[in-house]
Amino acid sequence: MDKIRIGIVGCGFIANGKHLFSMSLRDDVEVVGFCDIVPERAEAAAKKYGTPDALVCTDYRDLLARPDIDVVHVCTPNNSHAEISIAALESGKHVMCEKPMAKTAAEAKAMLDASRANGKLLTIGYQNRFREDSLFMKNLCGNGDLGEIYFAKAFALRRRGVPVWGVFMDKEKQGGGPLIDLATHALDLTLWMMDNYEPVTVLGVTFDKLAKIGSSANIMGPWDPAKFEVEDSAFGLVKFKNGATVIVEASWALNTVLANEGMTLLCGTKAGADMFPPTGPVVRTSDWQAAPAYYVRVNGEHNGKLYVQNYTMGGSFLADGGVKEQFVGGMKELDVWLKAIRGEDDLVVKPEQAYVVTRILEAIYQSALSGDAVHLD
Repeated sequence: MDKIRIGIVGCGFIANGKHLFSMSLRDDVEVVGFCDIVPERAEAAAKKYGTPDALVCTDYRDLLARPDIDVVHVCTPNNSHAEISIAALESGKHVMCEKPMAKTAAEAKAMLDASRANGKLLTIGYQNRFREDSLFMKNLCGNGDLGEIYFAKAFALRRRGVPVWGVFMDKEKQGGGPLIDLATHALDLTLWMMDNYEPVTVLGVTFDKLAKIGSSANIMGPWDPAKFEVEDSAFGLVKFKNGATVIVEASWALNTVLANEGMTLLCGTKAGADMFPPTGPVVRTSDWQAAPAYYVRVNGEHNGKLYVQNYTMGGSFLADGGVKEQFVGGMKELDVWLKAIRGEDDLVVKPEQAYVVTRILEAIYQSALSGDAVHLD
């Protein structure tokens, strides 16, 4: 194929900030379909990013009916990920679905099955794998520099970072709060680096303590406690078939000064490594101005001495103040996705891996509800 023709379902923040922005920087794609239940959003996105004859609609089935669309990007609330992705795969289109893969593990498995049955590619929007610090740590793991990784932590902690727009606090549409929203990224990074996708036992707890109190210090504005239907923080312990253990920490609101989001800590037999955030303040404005660099820290023992080595990674924002770093990762994410579609390379984010992440997240919620550990097959 020459230009890959893409349709996008859901024209909100993530579609505009990551997907469409990344596509606009390439000359080998055309965005020819825009769907959103709010017609004005679809129209605005089409005007900015679409071809002159781009389809604008409010029903995703109209977009899927277009035979000239090769790929569909699904950027909708979590409860519709499976429905739209499966329909798109069955209509003969490749699918990139935003994270998390689905609201439930059963839905995620149905998406995986649909991809296999229809011979179409499916990937999930875990763009944090393509950050500079993530790739550096993945290389450490792949080279065997850390040895056997038997303990890790997946960090998704915000001190006061509750998203007050959209449906983030809607349990029916999203399935949960910071665990399914933020920890999905951190857990994906951790499992990918460990290359371990065989969880056997999960224990979890969730809290909504601060959610019911409210806060005037939230960086995204105050929230209404009456509308806060999901957890404000969640914690899990996951044991794997080979005995390795991962701790998951997630929060939108937590009284902690340690606020590491989308990061991981790995402990191996040869060395350990972790990510840590800027030492200076992050400057967040409407233009997403520059922020201090992030770091990777490697520790171990050499010649009878303990050592710690810090490595400076790229800044958390584009130098020209364009978009957040996670969306810089989105540009790399799109590049490898298009190569996979063209048969030039393999998928980096495989649906089988994303399915395991969803299984673990669901098990943490189940354990929190029952008070007992969840044992996975």
